[in-house]
Amino acid sequence: MNVPPKYCTGCTSCMNICPQKCIQMIEDGEGFLYPQIDNSKCIQCGVCEKVCAVLHKERSRIPISIYVAKNANENIRMESSSGGIFTLIAEHILSEGGVVFGAKFNERWEVIHDYTETVKGLAEFRGSKYVQSSIGNTFQQVKLFLKAGRKVLFTGTPCQIIGLKKYLRKEYENLLTIDFICHGVPSPKVWRTYLEESLSNKRDSKYYPFFESEKNSINKIEFRSKLTGWKNYSFVLTFSRTMFNGGQMYTSIAWENPYMRGFLSDLYLRPSCHHCFVKGFRSQSDITIADAWGIEYYLPQWNDDKGASLLCIFNKKSLEILGKLTHIEYIPVDDSVISKHNEAAYRCPRESEKRRKFFKLLENNKFPFPIMIDKCLPADTYWDKLIWSINKRIKRYVKSLVSH
Repeated sequence: MNVPPKYCTGCTSCMNICPQKCIQMIEDGEGFLYPQIDNSKCIQCGVCEKVCAVLHKERSRIPISIYVAKNANENIRMESSSGGIFTLIAEHILSEGGVVFGAKFNERWEVIHDYTETVKGLAEFRGSKYVQSSIGNTFQQVKLFLKAGRKVLFTGTPCQIIGLKKYLRKEYENLLTIDFICHGVPSPKVWRTYLEESLSNKRDSKYYPFFESEKNSINKIEFRSKLTGWKNYSFVLTFSRTMFNGGQMYTSIAWENPYMRGFLSDLYLRPSCHHCFVKGFRSQSDITIADAWGIEYYLPQWNDDKGASLLCIFNKKSLEILGKLTHIEYIPVDDSVISKHNEAAYRCPRESEKRRKFFKLLENNKFPFPIMIDKCLPADTYWDKLIWSINKRIKRYVKSLVSH
């Protein structure tokens, strides 16, 4: 396959389609999976190249309808990253005998794709996971369910959705795909390093205040907990045993957590994220979900800091499903809310100039994870924060003038 590594998304369509099973996904030094071909088994059929989304790009699209929406069930909304709409759509698919695919944690707290046939199983798919998930053979499982006549909901990143569509090579009326406006996917190796170090008492407790002397175990991980609000969300680890402070929960505001700081600063995203070819809604998903950022400006009556979703609809099938949902509230909005408040729909994240330095530090393994982050991302001064705030306000003001 003639695809430069910096463009490969690791979607696995080539691995899953190969009739000779001669393609494996192998982790590179940064922790990302890339296809590796066993040339001794390859018959040069070219099927892998035919299903490669990088080699066969799609055109950008415009949603036919855009809504701000939220789940009327407050508990589900609070457990979700934004407005809890995924759960409503998934419950509808399950009620019709369908199957739902999504990203969840496995027993080692790695992020993988899996499926569920029960409402109870949806809980594992709720909430953002800021790690690239392992697709495995789920594309093949999707195809088997579709051919059996089952309805299937597949949720994933835009590059995973287009990878699935290319793998299937035809449209299925019983398939519904949902992606989200994606910032980028961090390295599974970096996540593994942070988590393993967090669960070990080998490092100085100064950087990991949730242990005394014994090893603890995790019961739950939330990258986007709303304990401190939807906009000012927190990273939360819930433990099996009580910590020294008498609690079972470690909470830190996202920008104060070492792992989240690195992610939000684009320090260890997959290289293809900086050259993303599916920006502009090119993934061919039926629905795109995002946070309804900026809601305080265009829908202030919904600004309760509990989360709301931006819902981008691309076809009649999705509109019909939306009309069948109960326990949902939604209001139409125009497409300017995307360009103003969700720029990641169109723009790739810039590669951090400290990216190489971070991975070099990771390879050497001489410093605790928080120190590696500090070496690459010095703490912002008061003036840094002030300038950032002023620039943000100026950009928002200019956009408001342009829109009028």
